[in-house]
Amino acid sequence: MSVIEQQLSIEQAFESVKAIKENISKVLIGQDTIIENALTALFAGGHILLEGVPGLGKTLLVRALAQSLQVDFSRVQFTPDLMPSDVLGHSLYDMKTGEFITKKGPAFTNLLLADEINRAPAKTQSALLEVMQEQQITIDGDSQVLASPFMVLATQNPLDQEGTYPLPEAELDRFMMKINIDYPDKDAEIALLKLNTEKISNERNIESLPSLLNQQLIEQIKALACTITVDEQIYNYAVDIVTKSRTWHGVLHGAGVRASINLVKAAKVNALMNNRDFVLPDDIKVVAPNILRHRLVLTADLELEGIDQSLVIEELLQSTEAPRV
Repeated sequence: MSVIEQQLSIEQAFESVKAIKENISKVLIGQDTIIENALTALFAGGHILLEGVPGLGKTLLVRALAQSLQVDFSRVQFTPDLMPSDVLGHSLYDMKTGEFITKKGPAFTNLLLADEINRAPAKTQSALLEVMQEQQITIDGDSQVLASPFMVLATQNPLDQEGTYPLPEAELDRFMMKINIDYPDKDAEIALLKLNTEKISNERNIESLPSLLNQQLIEQIKALACTITVDEQIYNYAVDIVTKSRTWHGVLHGAGVRASINLVKAAKVNALMNNRDFVLPDDIKVVAPNILRHRLVLTADLELEGIDQSLVIEELLQSTEAPRV
């Protein structure tokens, strides 16, 4: 009986996820933590917002992830004139049959790359609200459930704000993680230079990556992650962190209930990725920055002092006593 047919063990899931990490790292060099974060969101059933200056591999990460999985992949370049129907689809009148037919948009997929999402107006961005939360798309009153897995991977550039639209708070909250991609270290950048100048282009390298997991195995890993043991003290710890963010000095709006839920979901996957069947406080600490970063709205005074969300989250974690389990 194959691994796909039988019940997965923690060890088998750990090895499968490890293989995907190694696969993606062949083309996305020096960004191992970013790869782990993306995989955590995938197996926790979440969506991610990737932020970084041009050329750091945001799109490369998504394409390498899609190539490593035997799933459908679509890419939408968000622009100021993009309409909701360009993402979701629309109904058309068929002259031959005299009936309306549905033309599905690129959102009918497993992995959806929303490239430069903040370049489209709020109306188009909001088109993703239903599908991100309920994994279904409604066109002219007809709701269609999407196949699992479904994941939105959106990118944006933090520097170039001309011609961009800020993401609505309701949409930001639907992203499990906001991942900041920074420059690789010197050794990794040298390795990237060699990869892109001494051999075939990195585009060809992505196409040569093997597809390691199919939809069924992905769903089995997601289901296994749900069974990871969480002590009652861990639940309290996650809620303590989130509730404290709502009253923290200099925070206008703290994290909501989705943050607590996502903390535990992501912590379970982080435990599985470390070959454990139980969650530790350190799992919560590892995933907390990416889950809380985009959910905290700071006062203008705090921003003028040069204090950003990352520093506030660090202080939150330091001030919240971790349980001993």
